[in-house]
Amino acid sequence: MYVKSKMTWNVVLPAENLDIKGLMLQKAIITRLMSEFAAKKASKDLGYFLTVTTVGSIGEGKVRQESGGVLFPVDFSCLTFKMLVGEVLEGVVYTIINKGVFLRCGPARNVFLSHTMMKDYRFVPGENPYFTSPKSSKIEKGVAVRFVVLGQKFVEAEKDFQALVSINGDYLGPIS
Repeated sequence: MYVKSKMTWNVVLPAENLDIKGLMLQKAIITRLMSEFAAKKASKDLGYFLTVTTVGSIGEGKVRQESGGVLFPVDFSCLTFKMLVGEVLEGVVYTIINKGVFLRCGPARNVFLSHTMMKDYRFVPGENPYFTSPKSSKIEKGVAVRFVVLGQKFVEAEKDFQALVSINGDYLGPIS
């Protein structure tokens, strides 16, 4: 699910980036905010950080004694993406193993569809492995799949999510 969120972050500018001209200072603060936002990747509560949509206010700078840099509180709105349990989403298959398939769904790359969550599908090994069903449905690399999220967890060390999904249900399964 895509969510628009309001956040406040502290942006620290090194003393050498400070300029008495207001617009150059504002540009430096926003540039620093964007680079820190991109490096953060994700959080457990909000999901994946996609983009800053608007910058609200930039607070008064406070000099940090230990580094000499200046800390500015910045209010902004951003767009995030987080998979919720029970949500129906679509993803594209990028890896197939005998135990299931891995899908990409937006910024999420660790979406696993286990063979036990694919009723009536069987694994067909080979150079280009795939799963097939008696209804002539085929799940192979590059195929879009509609699924329901059964569970997800945040891996702090990687700043990434892992999700377990299923295609057991009405209107779920390969769609391309």
